[in-house]
Amino acid sequence: MSGFRPESQPLVTPVSVSHEQNSAVTAPVGPYLSEALISLDNLRHNLACIRAITGPQCRIMGIVKANAYGHGAAQVTATLEEEGVRDFGVANIHEAIELLQEHRMQPDSRLLAFASPLAEHIGLYMQHGVEMTVCDHETVRSAQAIAAADGGRLRVQVKVDTGMGRLGVTPEEAAGLLELIDASPNLELTGIYTHFAESHIPEGFTASQRERFLGVTSAYEERTGKTVTKHASNSGAIISMSDARFDMVRPGILLYGCHPVDAAPSPVDVRPVMQFQCRVIFVKDVPAGASVSYSRTWSAPATTRIATISAGYADGFHRTLSNRTRICIGGKSFRQVGTVTMDQTMIELGSDDSVKVGDTAVLFGWDGPSAGEQAIAAGTISYELLCSVSRRVKRIFV
Repeated sequence: MSGFRPESQPLVTPVSVSHEQNSAVTAPVGPYLSEALISLDNLRHNLACIRAITGPQCRIMGIVKANAYGHGAAQVTATLEEEGVRDFGVANIHEAIELLQEHRMQPDSRLLAFASPLAEHIGLYMQHGVEMTVCDHETVRSAQAIAAADGGRLRVQVKVDTGMGRLGVTPEEAAGLLELIDASPNLELTGIYTHFAESHIPEGFTASQRERFLGVTSAYEERTGKTVTKHASNSGAIISMSDARFDMVRPGILLYGCHPVDAAPSPVDVRPVMQFQCRVIFVKDVPAGASVSYSRTWSAPATTRIATISAGYADGFHRTLSNRTRICIGGKSFRQVGTVTMDQTMIELGSDDSVKVGDTAVLFGWDGPSAGEQAIAAGTISYELLCSVSRRVKRIFV
């Protein structure tokens, strides 16, 4: 992994702090032992970068599932709404309800839940005004019956499985499903969408997915004379497939300042929205041969200084990073040594005596290694690292 690349740092003036504990309990006075600084200005910058690619006519669906990839769904949604975004996507109805409880969305904003619903949950979509994904006839029939009994209309979108193999109606069965929806007076079709399996590679399989999707949507629009919202492009396709942006795109990882493929950064000038950091809580000298942490996976080759920092795998700093990465303290890059533990991690300082208890240690972000670099070192992807930053890490919006 390469050393960290200093970037222009947002002015760290907290505008709000997310506390996920009982509000009756007095919050500890900062600094917190583990923090995620969330730069809303960088989020706005990234949105502007995406709009510059897609153009003004293409709608943007802000993907705020998984607590906005760990960034705080309510605050991210509010910021995107301030910038004119009106379409949002979450994983399921429970995420949708949680978001709606934490943030009063604009009257013209729309919220789509991507999961295929259980029948028991359909009433919740009606109750909370959430758009529902449908993939099969049984769900459509259940939704029509529940909506009719409620006396309302339920907005639905059809997902077509063109090759992802996860959720969706097959292209061959899509026409029948769309006809059933149109014949259901209490259902309103608001979109048809698909998902690319390898969107960073526009040729071959991805191109064939696009063609299968257009086959479904074109046949529907020709048969009915209607125009329906079509969307397929996630972050990778936004960059690589100008012919697959259709009416709306669904940026996720790009919004949060990471590239869809960590080892191959795109030319899009996105900036990290999260900086994951903690504190130095102990510094000591160890002699040559002294081992550090569980299973004694590292021993000092010579007398050296060791700093213990206040984040471990329970905070979201992956155990697979043990002895494989670097972090930043005071603008300097230091090697992580020993096994990452649940609550603390050890850092080799060598002969450097500038690091003190209380100093900030940057695990990833604008003042340290990128989430992509740490993901490569951990053998995973930046998506997972961002989503792994746990609830005990305080989100501070700057």
